[in-house]
Amino acid sequence: MERAAPERRLSLAQQLVLELSQKILSGELPAGSKLPTEQAFTEERKVSRTVVREAMSRLQAEGLVETRRGIGTFVVDATRPGEYQDGLQDSSDTHDAVAITELRMSLEVEAAALAARRATPEQLQVIRTALDRANEVGLRHKDCASIEFDFHLQIALCTGNRFFSDAMMHMSKALIGATQVATDERSRLLQAREREQIYAALEQRDAEVARAAMLLHLTNRLYQARNAEAG
Repeated sequence: MERAAPERRLSLAQQLVLELSQKILSGELPAGSKLPTEQAFTEERKVSRTVVREAMSRLQAEGLVETRRGIGTFVVDATRPGEYQDGLQDSSDTHDAVAITELRMSLEVEAAALAARRATPEQLQVIRTALDRANEVGLRHKDCASIEFDFHLQIALCTGNRFFSDAMMHMSKALIGATQVATDERSRLLQAREREQIYAALEQRDAEVARAAMLLHLTNRLYQARNAEAG
């Protein structure tokens, strides 16, 4: 069975980036919040300073934080989940949603196939948790754009190829902003079923089924985005 070469330091940095970016994008860490010091991160996470510095560097590159010399690292203004709904009413934003979904079909379909081959049991459990959260929030009729992004990002992390996850992180604001949230119960249940099909393929280590399940999921999202654009 194909496995990605382990790279523990990079994985730890990615996980720290993921956790902090989720908190920033969800509003849990609002603009202006000061992040813990490098020493505090190393002591709390039991990781090296190199890991923390790499994570902070990536967050700065994504425009989520800024470091003020002699003061600390602070969260900068970031798009909040839910803000995009009004913006998607104009034609340019709905056109962007179509374009972004087309890009996702090129990126995430292959990521799903690689993840099916390479995901560890621990990574599958993380995906399962993200999936349960997405299903729960979606069925409660709440905006789950950022939580669904987490599900897809976790799959990208399982490829063992940092460029997949880096690409997802780089597009995080656009992906969350362009996500078409289902407004009726039938669509929510359909999306939940599609996510379950993707997870089942990953769990069964079936790359071809994972590829097909992700393609179906994103094709339906593309159809939804095109309808919004036409409307």
